[in-house]
Amino acid sequence: MSVVLTGGTGYIGSAVLRRLVARGHEVVAVVRSDAAAEAVRAAGAEPAAGELTDREWLGALLVDADAAIHLADLGPEGDDAVLDAVIAAFSGTDRPYLHTGGVWTWGAGDDIREDDPGDPPALTAWRLARHERVLSAPVAAAVISPGIVYGHGRGIPVGVIADARDSDGVVPLVGDGSQHWTTVHVDDLAELYVLALEQRAAGEFIGVSGVNPTVRELAEAVAGPDGTVRAETVDASRARLGEGFADALLLDQQARGAKAREVLGWEPRRPSLLEELRGRAVAAG
Repeated sequence: MSVVLTGGTGYIGSAVLRRLVARGHEVVAVVRSDAAAEAVRAAGAEPAAGELTDREWLGALLVDADAAIHLADLGPEGDDAVLDAVIAAFSGTDRPYLHTGGVWTWGAGDDIREDDPGDPPALTAWRLARHERVLSAPVAAAVISPGIVYGHGRGIPVGVIADARDSDGVVPLVGDGSQHWTTVHVDDLAELYVLALEQRAAGEFIGVSGVNPTVRELAEAVAGPDGTVRAETVDASRARLGEGFADALLLDQQARGAKAREVLGWEPRRPSLLEELRGRAVAAG
């Protein structure tokens, strides 16, 4: 299958690219720089230099593709441009298109499911209308909504918790740390994207491992037995992280990702986020 991929040099996108190539798909990765072109070529993809907001250019690229996956983080206006091009090129066909959302779209909940009503924080409120648009279009489309992604020493938990540890070994929480985070390893998530593509999945799929640690548990894993954690007020977390980002991280979310397992046969199998953070703490001494 020939697949047009956006965001192929990003954290999630590069994992998806590797998985697509490993499965024998021909990947055309949209790039904006020579360095990005070299990176995707080294990963086994063919680079296509252009601007995703150029609807005519992207549409011409999509006409010759069997499928497309959109992973570039463009914001509302950029997503609108991509959706315009995809809908124009793929309408009335069975060529699959995967759009990327996020679990924050559903707001707080202790067992979030795809058919729950949306209640996003301000940071991602714009996504709802785009989800509705792509799923109501005459396109063979699915929306993949990842939880908090981790793996290979990268992701939000590293930047917000692990790298925030101070010289005295004190790890700051986000708020009081009682909130749960939905989580997924980047390589498990990449497998979900490829399964959804190959099975021409339709509808929304929450991409989470089913492991939902609290922020305090994560911080304690980073601190190790000799370190300590420190709670923050909401205002302190907002000052440290920015109001929109902090409010998203303060959501108390739990999800199992049952639909992806039942419909697509997806089986997350990488180490949990807690295991990864504990291993990082041990390695750091």
